Amino acid sequence: MSQFRTPTTARPPLGLGRALRRVGASAGRARPRWPRLRTIVIAIVFVVLLTAGWFWLRDSSLVAVKQVHVTGLNGGQSAEIERALEEAGRSMTTLHLRRQTLDTAVAPFSIVKQIEVTTDFPNTLRIHVVSNVAVGAIELDGRRIPVTADGTLLRDVAASDTLPVVPLHGTPAGSRLGEGEALAALEALAAAPLTLRARIERIATTRAHGLELQLRDAPALWFGDRTRPAAKWAAAAAVLADPEAAGATYVDVAAPERPAVGGLPDGAPATSESDIPDVPEGVTIDPATGAAVDPNATTDTMTPDTATPDSTSETAP
Repeated sequence: MSQFRTPTTARPPLGLGRALRRVGASAGRARPRWPRLRTIVIAIVFVVLLTAGWFWLRDSSLVAVKQVHVTGLNGGQSAEIERALEEAGRSMTTLHLRRQTLDTAVAPFSIVKQIEVTTDFPNTLRIHVVSNVAVGAIELDGRRIPVTADGTLLRDVAASDTLPVVPLHGTPAGSRLGEGEALAALEALAAAPLTLRARIERIATTRAHGLELQLRDAPALWFGDRTRPAAKWAAAAAVLADPEAAGATYVDVAAPERPAVGGLPDGAPATSESDIPDVPEGVTIDPATGAAVDPNATTDTMTPDTATPDSTSETAP
C-alpha cells in the first residue's frame, strides 16, 4: 500500500531567510540623505565668487574698448557721426555693451537709420551705420528738406537738387509725413530707376489719373493708385525706350501689363533719336504682348534701383 505525503512549501535555508528579513527591514527604515551643511556653504561661496569674478572681468580694463571701427558712412556728417560713436564706444567694454548709449550718440543725426554692432574680443568694437536714403524732398519755410521712402524727414541734411519735390496739403508735424498722397508719391519715387527719378520735374495727384509724374523732355507718367510701383516703372521704361513712342504726351501705366501711350502727333516718324535712357537692366519685353515684364512680379519691392541702404546722395548743410 502506497503512502501519500502532504506537499510542503520549499523554504530557504535558515541563514538566507534571516538575511532577507534584515534587508527588508532596513529598506523600510531608509531615509533620503541630505547634503551636509558644509557642502551647501561651499557651493554658495563658489557661486558668489564666480558671479563677482564675472562682473569684475566684464567691466575691467582687460576688455575695455580700445579700437572703434565705423563703416557705412558717407556725406558731410560722416566725421561728426564717427566721432560721436567712437566717444560713446570707448566708454564700454566688449563684454558690456550699452546699446542705448550708442543709439543716443547718433540720435541727433536724422541720416542714421540704425546701427549694427559687433565686437572682436578683447578690445575691438565694430559699428556699421545704415543710413536713411532720401528719394524726394518737400518745401518747408522756403527750404527743401529731403524725405525717405517711408516719409522720414531728414531735417538736418541738405537736399540734393536732383530730388523731385513732393507736394503737401499741410505742414508736417514731427519727424515723419502722414499725408497719404505724399506717401504714395514717395513709394513710387523709391521704386524708380535713378536715371528716371532725376528727370521728374513735377508730381501731382489727380482724380482722373491718380499719381502723375512729369518727366523732363519726356511724356508724363500716369501711375493710377499706389500699388505695384516697380511693375509700373518697368512698363514705363520699356515704353520710353521704344522709338515709336517718341513725341507722346503721356504714358499710362496704371495697368502695367497693358501700358497705353497717348498724344502722339499725326505723321510722327516710326523712328527718331531720343535722349530717353535705354531699358534698365533686368527689364524684359513679352514678345507675345509687347508689354514690359516686371522683374519683381512676385515680390514687389519698394527700392529695386535706389542707392544702397547704407548710402545717401545728400550732404550736410
